[in-house]
Amino acid sequence: MFFLGVDNSPARTRTVVLNLEDASVVAEAEQPHSLVEDLPAGHREQDPMQWIHAVDQTVRHCLQSIGPARERISGIGVSGQPQGLVALDAGNRILRPAKLHGDSSADRESEELSRAFGGPPGLIELAGNPMSPTRTAAKILWLKQREPHHFQQTASLLQPHDFINFWLSGVKRTEFGDASESGLLDIRNRRWCRQLLDYIDPGLEELLPPVKSSREAHGVLRGDLAKAWGLGEDILVSAGGANDMMAAIGAGAVDPGSVAVSLGDGGAICGVSGSPLIDPQGEIAAYCDATDHWMPLAGDGRAAAFVAQTQRHYAWTAEQMEMAITAAPPGAGGLIVLPAVRPSRAAYVPAGRGLVYGITGDNFSAINVARAAVEAAALEMGRGLNRMVALGLVPSEVRIMGRHGDSPAWRQVIADVLGLPVYGARATACPSTGAALQAAVTFFHRSGEDLSYGEITSYAVEPAEESRCDPDPARHAHYKDLLERQRTLAGIVHHDGC
Repeated sequence: MFFLGVDNSPARTRTVVLNLEDASVVAEAEQPHSLVEDLPAGHREQDPMQWIHAVDQTVRHCLQSIGPARERISGIGVSGQPQGLVALDAGNRILRPAKLHGDSSADRESEELSRAFGGPPGLIELAGNPMSPTRTAAKILWLKQREPHHFQQTASLLQPHDFINFWLSGVKRTEFGDASESGLLDIRNRRWCRQLLDYIDPGLEELLPPVKSSREAHGVLRGDLAKAWGLGEDILVSAGGANDMMAAIGAGAVDPGSVAVSLGDGGAICGVSGSPLIDPQGEIAAYCDATDHWMPLAGDGRAAAFVAQTQRHYAWTAEQMEMAITAAPPGAGGLIVLPAVRPSRAAYVPAGRGLVYGITGDNFSAINVARAAVEAAALEMGRGLNRMVALGLVPSEVRIMGRHGDSPAWRQVIADVLGLPVYGARATACPSTGAALQAAVTFFHRSGEDLSYGEITSYAVEPAEESRCDPDPARHAHYKDLLERQRTLAGIVHHDGC
């Protein structure tokens, strides 16, 4: 039994075919996307038809690779970039390029929404999260105020994965996870927040898709598309979800208490909770996951970006970077990295400058700078997890995904900072694998079989035991102290306007 998993990001679409019988990826393909060029600063836009073409081409490539085995395809799941916006008219024609995650052009609208509901505290009390320019809610108000001619023609507003699901099935709907990142969902009750919708526009609810369970099937593959791809009838399309949520499934972080860390070009840490984790301080983004649990998330990737910058600065390969991290002592000889501040997912923070603190004549070496950069990324994850624990999360173990998940040095630093066992995620493409696994669980549920996410991930993506790194108690105590010193230093530096 095979399942297709599609992952759509601003950079590319990646599709895999998962053979559930032996938990192997038997085919994969990807196709890059390009952004709309020459836009003003802060704008990130893309033609949604690129996504459709990329899904079509990557699926066709995968199906060609498996040949006659395509008859074993039973379902498809879609992972999509969150916080985007696709506007369609009454004929389901695309009205303008899609606004993407990371588009911060709606800063004025974000401020307006925040002020209207009492600032971040008021919005957190109302819906669970503060507002930011990147959220879909602010983008919709931007569309209404700055492009009223397009807003007046709008009949449907969809996020990217919902738009792809609509193309696959002809059905418009969304699910808890992706909706929770929009800024429009009441996180506690998992429904559109009426007050926010009415403030943006009294008719907004009619433009949005209905919100339903992430466990329910979205629909079935359109007959003409199934025929064009050479597939059978009644191919299930699962609810899908945002990249973060689908990656957590692909990493096996699906039961309450499980934690996933994403470390690549960016960095984030998320947990799985059986109840909403709402942070009154707004440090933790309060989301829903793609399995009908809740998913607190922290981290904006500032420190992980500095790690990549450090590697580029020294012109190191990944292997050389690994050697440098391992060669330097824990604590990097006293060097502390404070990454430059940039917008985060939980709240908007103005851009600033970072620094390397504690330089002496003895410790300023390439390996110590590399170690301090990696420790800064790990401390960012530690700060997020500590806040989740304070809010009630009881963590058990950690799965690391992204390109640094294969690094023993990275896993050990993360384990020492978090004080928990850390495993490298088995799946190399967690979002697309997670999408395929969601399709599989949905397929069995629709067939009347009670297969849980915990059961399927323990079989399909259980990490290798040799990837486990246990925390060293002495180093964990050292990093707890270092985290406090970093927090104090950051407060002083950022207070001075750096």
